[in-house]
Amino acid sequence: MDSFKNKLNSLAKTLGKSVPNESEYIDYKTLRKHYEAQANREIAQLQQQTKKQRIEQLHGKSDLNPRWTFSNLVEDSDDVIEAVSIAQSFIAAHEDKAWRDAGSHMMIFYGDYGRGKSHIAGAIAHQLIDQFEITVLYRQLSTLLEMRYSSYDFGAQDNVGQKFRQANQELLDVDMLILDEVCVNESVLKKNAQSWLGNLLRQRLVNKKNCILITNHSLNDLAQALGSYCFESLKEYDTYKVKFSGPSRRNGLEMDDQDDLPPPRYQPNQLR
Repeated sequence: MDSFKNKLNSLAKTLGKSVPNESEYIDYKTLRKHYEAQANREIAQLQQQTKKQRIEQLHGKSDLNPRWTFSNLVEDSDDVIEAVSIAQSFIAAHEDKAWRDAGSHMMIFYGDYGRGKSHIAGAIAHQLIDQFEITVLYRQLSTLLEMRYSSYDFGAQDNVGQKFRQANQELLDVDMLILDEVCVNESVLKKNAQSWLGNLLRQRLVNKKNCILITNHSLNDLAQALGSYCFESLKEYDTYKVKFSGPSRRNGLEMDDQDDLPPPRYQPNQLR
């Protein structure tokens, strides 16, 4: 081995090349390990970048408010503290594949306006996307119903029927569907709306898709508003009911001193 190395060194001197020091020599096995480690680091970095891009795309498609996160939530009342605890348990359960494959799960958030229902639902969704890359879709039920009614206008020129069919398919396929403002300002949904929503929830149930429903109704009023066919579909899910009863977290409109005065008497325009 030494004579071979000497020959290489002699040849290098003849060619005017520098002769490597003994300390600079790296054997093949060491060199191979070095390049394998470097390749693994580059692959891990590429995988991390690809995962980040996938997660960003999932957030973008979800239509969630980016401010709806647990870090932005003020836990200032017992109902919010309890809701966050239930939410965290629900998220942690996704670690168990058996739980995820066991069936469909539904969370029902109910209570008055401004209690933080949509915020916590959005925080759950954001965390599920980040941890498990779960597809999420946030929709207001009233908007979907308006689109559905418009789809019956066969004379429309904006392809609203095709758009609704595509939207309806997204509602069926997404892993986590958040329906907000369920039956808002509605004491009873129309019969055809009850049937459509009931069928949607039943199909998601069969396909083991999860849901979060957000409503301002009490559970009794929600049952009446949805109708028996639709409400019965909720009972088939593994259901978590969370009531919000704390103070409103929405800032009210500031009132001027003039607001306490009676309104001025109406006077018609006068020619001057």
